[in-house]
Amino acid sequence: MNFVGTFLSLVPAVVAIVLALITKEVYSSLFIGIVMGALFFTSFNPVAAFEQVVQGGLIKVLSDSYNIGILIFLVVLGAMVSLLNKSGGSKAFGEWAAKNIKSKAGALLATWFFGVLIFVDDYFNCLTVGSVMRPVTDKYKISRAKLAYIIDATAAPVCIIAPISSWAAAVTGFVEGEDGLGLFMKAIPFNYYALMTMAFIVVTTLLGINFGKMKKCEDAADNGDLFYGQQVVNRETSYNEEKILGPGKVIDLVIPIIMLVVLCVIGLIYSGGFYAADSEAYGNFVAAFSNADASVGLAMGSMFALILTIIYYLVKRVLSFTDTMASLTEGFKNMVPAILILTFAWTLKEMTDSLGAKQFVNDVISGNLANFQVMIPAIIFLLGAGISFATGTSWGTFGILIPIVVTILKDYNYQLMIISISSAMAGSVFGDHCSPISDTTIMSSAGAQCEHLLHVSTQLLYAGYVAVISFICYIVAGITMNPIIPLLVGLVILIGGLLAIKNTQKV
Repeated sequence: MNFVGTFLSLVPAVVAIVLALITKEVYSSLFIGIVMGALFFTSFNPVAAFEQVVQGGLIKVLSDSYNIGILIFLVVLGAMVSLLNKSGGSKAFGEWAAKNIKSKAGALLATWFFGVLIFVDDYFNCLTVGSVMRPVTDKYKISRAKLAYIIDATAAPVCIIAPISSWAAAVTGFVEGEDGLGLFMKAIPFNYYALMTMAFIVVTTLLGINFGKMKKCEDAADNGDLFYGQQVVNRETSYNEEKILGPGKVIDLVIPIIMLVVLCVIGLIYSGGFYAADSEAYGNFVAAFSNADASVGLAMGSMFALILTIIYYLVKRVLSFTDTMASLTEGFKNMVPAILILTFAWTLKEMTDSLGAKQFVNDVISGNLANFQVMIPAIIFLLGAGISFATGTSWGTFGILIPIVVTILKDYNYQLMIISISSAMAGSVFGDHCSPISDTTIMSSAGAQCEHLLHVSTQLLYAGYVAVISFICYIVAGITMNPIIPLLVGLVILIGGLLAIKNTQKV
C-alpha cells in the first residue's frame, strides 16, 4: 500500500494530536506518531522503520547545525537561569521594592512589570517573580491567588512575544527551511492573546476591578486572609528560596539580564552580516536582523553572556567557583523537557515530510482554501487551545501545529500564514495558561505559595475573558489581514466589558 503523497501521510501527526488529547502526555504521543510515520514510510518493515526513526529521524535532526544551535541556546539559558536563581539578586530586588512601592495598585503593577522584565524564559519567570514580590503583595493585602495569576500571565504570554527568549528559539526550530526568526517577529503584532493579557492586567489594576472567584479571594485578602482559607503545604516554596546561595544585590540580577539581551541582539546582527564588509547588510541594523541566523546568533550571544556572568559573579564573590560550575549541569537538567519536546517535534516533522505530507496538503487545500480562509486563524486558535489545555504544554502543541500551518499556507497566502502561526502560538499559550497540568501553572502556584487548584479556578475566568476577545480579533484579522484594526477592536471590547463589570458591581 502506498502512503507517500496520500492523505495517510497526515495520519502520524493526527495520531500524535489525538493521543496527546487522550493521554494528556505529549512525549509518548509524539514518539508514537514518529514510529507510525516510519512504519508508513517503510511499508511496515520493522527493521527499516527502526532505522528510519533513529537514522532518518533522531540522528538527522540532531546533526542539523541549525537545530544544534537552538539546543545550545536552551542549555546556556538554563545555566543562566540557575546562576541568577542562586545569586540572591531577586531577593534583594524584593526588599528594595517593598521599601519603594506605596500602594496596592503599585504593588500589582510592579509585579506585572517584573514579570514582563523576565522575558527570556517562562520557567525563569515563574521561579523568580513569586519569591521577589510576595513580601510586597502581602504588605498590601493582595491575595496569593491574584499573585499567582499575574505570575502565570507574565510567563508564557510574555515569552511568546519576546524575540530574545527560549520560546522564540523553539518557534524558529519548528519552521525549518524558512526564516524562523523573521516569521516570529512578523507574528508578534498578531499575537492577540499575549497582547490582550498584558492590557487586561494593567486595565483591571488601574480600574480596581476583580470579578468571579478572584473577587472573593481579594475580598478575603482585604480582611487578612491571603489564602482564601486554603492550607498551603510547606514544601510549596519557590525554587529561589531553596537555591539562594549568594549575598546578591539588585544589580546582580539586572546586569546579567541586560548582558544576555544586549549580547544576543549583537549575536543576531553579527550572524546577519552587520559587521561583514562584503555583506549587503553591512552597517544596516534592520537588514542584519532580518537576515540573522537565530541558531548562530542566539547561541553566540547567550554563551558570551554566560561567560561574562560567571566572571562577574566570581570577581564580586557573589557565588563560589564550585557553585558557579554546578549551575551549568543544573541548568542543563532544567532544560531537558524542552529539549526532548523539540527533538521529538522535529523528528515527527521529518517523518511527515518524508511521506510527502506538504505536497498532499497543498494539492488538497489550495483549491478550496478561499471558501473558509477568513476563519482559519480563529479555528487554529481554538485547536491550539484545546490541545494545549489537554496536554499542559504549549511547546508540544505549536510544535505540531506550526509546521502544518506553514505547509498549508506558505504558497497560498503568506500574510495568512503569519497570522495563523501567531494564532497557533496564542491558542497554545492560552491552553497552557489554563491547564491544571501545565508546568508553568504548577510553578506559578508554588512561586506564589497558592493552593494549586485555587490558582487554576481563579484564573480560568480571567484567561477565558481574554481568549474570547482574542478569538474575535482573529476573525477580524482573517478579514482585514492587518494587525492594528483587530487590536483596536479587541482593546475596545476588553475595556468596554471591564467598565460594564465595574458599573454592575456598583449597583
